Amino acid sequence: MRSSHLRGRYLHIVAFFAGVIARFVLWDIVLRHLGLRRWVRRTRNERFRREAARFRVLAIRMGGVMIKIGQFLSSRLDVLPREVTDELANLQDEVPAEDFHAIRSLAEAELGGTLEDLFDQVDPVPMAAASLGQVHRATLPRAHDSGLRNVVLKVQRPGIAAIVTTDLAALSRVGTWLMRYRPIRAHADVPALLREFSAVLHEEIDYEHEADNAEIFRANFLEDPGIQVPRVVRALSTRRVLTLEDVASIKITDYAAVTAAGIDRADVAERLVTAYLKQIFEDGFVHADPHPGNLFVTPVAGHGGEPSTWRLTFVDFGMVARIPDSVRGSLRELVIAVGTRDAARVVKAYQLLDMLLPGADLAEIERAEAQVFDKYWGLSMSELRNIDPQEVREFAHQYRDLLLDMPFQVPQNLIYVVRTVAILSGMCTGLDPDVNLWEQVAPYARRLVEDEASAGAGPWLDKVGDALLAVLALPTQTSRVLARIEGTGLPVRDEQASRALRSLGRSVDRLSTAVVATGLLVAGSVLVGSGHEGTGGGLLGLSGIVLVWLTIGGQRR
Repeated sequence: MRSSHLRGRYLHIVAFFAGVIARFVLWDIVLRHLGLRRWVRRTRNERFRREAARFRVLAIRMGGVMIKIGQFLSSRLDVLPREVTDELANLQDEVPAEDFHAIRSLAEAELGGTLEDLFDQVDPVPMAAASLGQVHRATLPRAHDSGLRNVVLKVQRPGIAAIVTTDLAALSRVGTWLMRYRPIRAHADVPALLREFSAVLHEEIDYEHEADNAEIFRANFLEDPGIQVPRVVRALSTRRVLTLEDVASIKITDYAAVTAAGIDRADVAERLVTAYLKQIFEDGFVHADPHPGNLFVTPVAGHGGEPSTWRLTFVDFGMVARIPDSVRGSLRELVIAVGTRDAARVVKAYQLLDMLLPGADLAEIERAEAQVFDKYWGLSMSELRNIDPQEVREFAHQYRDLLLDMPFQVPQNLIYVVRTVAILSGMCTGLDPDVNLWEQVAPYARRLVEDEASAGAGPWLDKVGDALLAVLALPTQTSRVLARIEGTGLPVRDEQASRALRSLGRSVDRLSTAVVATGLLVAGSVLVGSGHEGTGGGLLGLSGIVLVWLTIGGQRR
């Protein structure tokens, strides 16, 4: 690609963002200080929407990294206004197809042979064309070593590596400008975000890396017959060409076709959520681009009189998120907190995940979380959508300082996970408007509690896990009730009622201690039964000490 073209592209991107920044300075800094604050505030939402629409036009016209950055920005609900993220949410990575002769030349140079020699047939019309590459259906010779017949040939767009380098250089320049504005600097480390985005993008244009990802993902779900992952043809794959098993079927958003195939859309939503819970909390390896073109529902005919079934099929593993063990442990803490409706534990999980900005009001966040649990726990997505707007306004008014400060940030290592969860939420709602994510999170939280307690014990702990989850929730919920009574500021004049409240508080304390003792007892028993007599015996002894202390303390009270 000519250097003059790349230079012009660089200047075009920089000039566009310079215009965005200039308009922001004029409105939100200059005009506000000239006494036009109300006018600025009244027009802000529409101005943000227009800026996002301008970027959308730029991204579609230029393709390349611009579409990817638009999709990335659409997930940054913690940094960008809703008007911007909504406008960019449906930005699809679909651009005009590259000329097939250019695609053929690149593929043959990479594979070291003509397409006619390597394949029985290659369809010159792409089945999908994106900003970084395009995909063509192909057929392998019957005697091919892979044992596959129908495959897809994914070929990188010629010159895309130079375009990626140019676009990232332009965005880096814009990032340095943005960091000079204190409110942006306080909420986001723009250079770090760009480094993360750049790393993922460079992985996405390395098809050998994508092949590795596909094989890891396939291995993670090898024991799950309900999940399908395409096989890689390594002999016909390079850094810029990738050959995979053709597994295309019903798009997950083709609701009419899913229903016509006799497949319950609610079951599809449930399997989708379950698959991602496993990826996030067990594997630490997440398919991070779950748009409709990358997820299929594949009917499977029954054999020998067995009923037909279906599989959830994943494709395109260029964008994956890896979650370190330490972060995965903090995410488990968050799920258990949500499953037990423990607002204090939710805030603790936020801290462990580094999601709170310095100076965040932890007590206010905890109160807001507790109210969210009280008001919205157990509601389906359709019920949540139909909440009375007045109720939302009252909540916003009650916590207006918290919402204005927005003391949250998404850590770099969770950006793509958060984006993925946001996309999944909309996808599940489309499949089943009555989907209830709470009902899937709570059992998963119970499993995590069991795993922490049992470390591999048998199914006899299922009931213990249910009971433990319920018991874990009780002290928090009871304490919340007491805190509310105390927070009303109303004096309790009746001495009998006062004694009852004090007695209830002591009971909560004893219950919390009993939970600790029970956990130590269960963990110690399991460890002893698993052959870890030393550690298990120590935990059993410690549980005995706690129980003795509980008994003595109860008598004294």
